[in-house]
Amino acid sequence: MDIKKIVDAQREYFKTDVTKDFAFRLNALKRLKKAVYENEQKINDALKDDLNKSEFETYMTETGIVLSELTFAIRHLKGWMRTKRVRTPLSLFHSRSFVISEPYGVALIMSPWNYPFMLLIDPLIGAIAAGNCAVLKPSNYSPATSQVIHDIISENFEPEYISVVMGGRQENKDLLDQRFDYIFFTGSTAVGRFAMEKASVNLTPVTLELGGKSPCIVDKTANLELAAKRIVFGKYLNAGQTCNAVDYLLVHKSVKDELVKYLIENVEKQYGKDAISNKDFTRIINEKHFERIMNLIKDEEIILGGKSDAVKLKIAPTILDNVSPDSPIMQEEIFGPVLPVLTFETLDEVENFVVSREKPLALYLFTTDKKVEKRILKNLSFGGGCVNDTIIQIATPRMGFGGVGHSGMGAYHGKLSFDTFSHHKSMIKKYNWIDPPFRYQPVTKSKMKWLRRFLK
Repeated sequence: MDIKKIVDAQREYFKTDVTKDFAFRLNALKRLKKAVYENEQKINDALKDDLNKSEFETYMTETGIVLSELTFAIRHLKGWMRTKRVRTPLSLFHSRSFVISEPYGVALIMSPWNYPFMLLIDPLIGAIAAGNCAVLKPSNYSPATSQVIHDIISENFEPEYISVVMGGRQENKDLLDQRFDYIFFTGSTAVGRFAMEKASVNLTPVTLELGGKSPCIVDKTANLELAAKRIVFGKYLNAGQTCNAVDYLLVHKSVKDELVKYLIENVEKQYGKDAISNKDFTRIINEKHFERIMNLIKDEEIILGGKSDAVKLKIAPTILDNVSPDSPIMQEEIFGPVLPVLTFETLDEVENFVVSREKPLALYLFTTDKKVEKRILKNLSFGGGCVNDTIIQIATPRMGFGGVGHSGMGAYHGKLSFDTFSHHKSMIKKYNWIDPPFRYQPVTKSKMKWLRRFLK
């Protein structure tokens, strides 16, 4: 596959301005939505092959989210595209100020394997809505889903408009060697760093959706039984292979034992006593990641789980106790069904612990104390999160999703997806019927007086 030829063809197609037309964008979004519906069973089968995802989990975390985003974009596209009037300061009298949203051009969208359908198609919705052409690069680690995406796109869109590049590391490198107008990357921090380095050569703007160690804080006022149910849901969904999953627990020492009891009960309720035999429990993506996770837990104190099946690539939901902050499992994002439990006695300890590490993609807080809630949300920096729940912040098109610091930059979903793939052009139209003289040379005391009056 000649990647340069694909990019050049898209650049020429973008120059025709056809992608900027409202009707064209709307039709493309509707076509994509129809294609998702028509290929829903193929998507289900592919995700079952790649990750052993159940149909329920696939719809909840992949297909359903994509359809919701498409519905939202179709409904609001005209308003998003509309030129926005803004107020003009008196010093610029008489003129009109407005902002025009225009597409960047040719966008590259690179996605990971953990939510291989949603994390590629969701940003594509923003690229289409904003009027761009797009080259899509799905993960080589989820080949069945990548193939379905390739088939859906090739059957519904011309390659000079939207194209899918299959392959692995070499294709990733070849793509990043091209000059794009925008790069949207979702994946690991290490590869994101490489993508940003490549983008810097051409000063290409980027969005980086990365990850990190997202804490879950449970204070002594929390509803422990409900907290445990929601933590188990958010942690072990997709076998923990979620960028904004709970990575570790920080629980008040006085309620730790009770919370752990409820966690164990909820793991059994949601996944059964033998999750490895549960046909709907997601598997680890490949042997490399399976071995990495098993190595992280080999020297830890396991109070639940720890069992695995190397043939099925499944690791049972696992809880670790008495975890040291300096242990290997606390030095990297786990990205698996393993939950370390750490304790605290004061909020100062919590804040110092989180602040001393890189900013996480998400933070979850379980409390009924409004003062605790206010303090944590004010003092800790993170991409986004929930109070008294986990992971659901990703499911709304009315708020952006994105990281901060090492967990990423930029955000998308809903209107922010449109904004991400748009350049917002600020314009002033000055009228000719009056031209105040105070801004022109030569300088006089009177002009200085007027200047100070307007600009202060």
